[in-house]
Amino acid sequence: MAKLIQFKRREILGAASVFLGLQPLLGAKQTRAELPNFSPDVEIELYARRDRVSIFPDTQTPVWRYVGHLLKGPANSLSNVNDSYLGPTLRFVSGQKIRVHLHNELPEPTITHWHGLHVPMAADGRPSQAIGNGQTYVYDFEVRNRASMNFYHPHTHEATATQLYRGLAGLIIVEDEEERALELPSGPYEILLALQDRVFNKDNQFVYRSDMHQSMFGFYGDQILVNGQRQYHLNVDSRAYRFRIVNASNARIYKLAWNDGTPLTVIGVDGGLLNQPENRAYIMLAPSERVDLWVDFSGRSIGSKLSMQSLSFAGLVPEMAQTRVQDNEGEKNGSFTVFSVSVTRQVGESPKVPERLSKIKPLDTSKAANPNQPIPIAIGMGHMRLTLNGRVYAQEGFLPYEHIRLNSLQLIDIFHDHSGMGMMSMMAMGHPIHLHGQPFQILKRTFSGDDTAYATIKDGFIDSGYKDTVLVAPGERVEIIKPFDDFVGEFMYHCHNVEHEDMGMMREFNVE
Repeated sequence: MAKLIQFKRREILGAASVFLGLQPLLGAKQTRAELPNFSPDVEIELYARRDRVSIFPDTQTPVWRYVGHLLKGPANSLSNVNDSYLGPTLRFVSGQKIRVHLHNELPEPTITHWHGLHVPMAADGRPSQAIGNGQTYVYDFEVRNRASMNFYHPHTHEATATQLYRGLAGLIIVEDEEERALELPSGPYEILLALQDRVFNKDNQFVYRSDMHQSMFGFYGDQILVNGQRQYHLNVDSRAYRFRIVNASNARIYKLAWNDGTPLTVIGVDGGLLNQPENRAYIMLAPSERVDLWVDFSGRSIGSKLSMQSLSFAGLVPEMAQTRVQDNEGEKNGSFTVFSVSVTRQVGESPKVPERLSKIKPLDTSKAANPNQPIPIAIGMGHMRLTLNGRVYAQEGFLPYEHIRLNSLQLIDIFHDHSGMGMMSMMAMGHPIHLHGQPFQILKRTFSGDDTAYATIKDGFIDSGYKDTVLVAPGERVEIIKPFDDFVGEFMYHCHNVEHEDMGMMREFNVE
């Protein structure tokens, strides 16, 4: 039965047990992930705290949120997102040294993960690093990523889903000289968009179901929020924009398309810019995936309107799990509006999308350490258990192939393990698999299954460029190649349907 997200003790016992196990190690109220001789270029105070925001007029909705203050660094290193529970947007430059003081003012343990950033294990925001109320975790890391859009969110064992749902999330922009030289749309013409779905009760408070149905399928809300706002609308000029979108939902997968059929021009994905723009009729965007779009309104007259839709699709979400979205235009055949746009001002000349964006070289498969034995990631949902390679998080230590040689290039094979499912086959669904550390490249997809369903999604996968999350449909096998450079330690790989993650669909590689 649906209920208010008033957290009961039984819902946080898992996270609390992790924290209690850490108490002898933490001792003092501050834990540091220090690097030797580290002098930060940017230093930030980040607080995880309870708050109330106006998502509806004349109503305050309780949320959890990140609140930040810039202690040192360029003024644009931290900027607040107006009228939203989202945390401040962090803007870094490749090569900068970053220090973040995370202060936990919440009534339960938490820890923050810098999703997409290539950082040492101590700065990754692992479940075992969770801190309790009144404690501080200090992260030190150097930005090693190329220009890209990333985001930060909790990674607390068995509490990631509820903490993300309550509002704990924020965006990270990394810049570099290669991207700056392109002079892409910036300032008011660079639009950052975080997509989420929620359920509200009659008092406009968040509602979160806590039952086996939701644990097995993930949370699906009936209202779409963009940057924490309902019925999100943009007024734009008649020129080119850059729309940078992250799916920050717990479980919902979007099939993004313009309502008038205008192609989407993709210039980047999780790990930054592509080599050249790619046009698609629609884009599949699973939880934690990002897409960078060049959107040109220069041919449109004042008063023209456009809406970004999520179209209907098949084969990724069991019918029993789907929740209809309350669309102000009315959901039509499973499609709904994500946000809308109106052209309100005519301007002069508009920039043109560059023909060449970057110079990404394919990772060399001949240099892989395991050319004939790809590391398996077998996604399992048998016997009401959510597993990777037949095991749940922290079960029985590392599997032999979870030991990875430092500074090696590895082939990885991701697929669905249907053994033991039996009657559970009706629950087969797509899973967004996220690997911590450096981004990877997708080598190929193969599919064997319902071709009619697959045809509704297959043209929406952007498999070029660098990725850190890949959506794997039932019947698919996805082969990737990933470097494991620079840092030893334990780095997670897991499903980014965060309810699945909390149920144990998470493992670790031990880089040594």
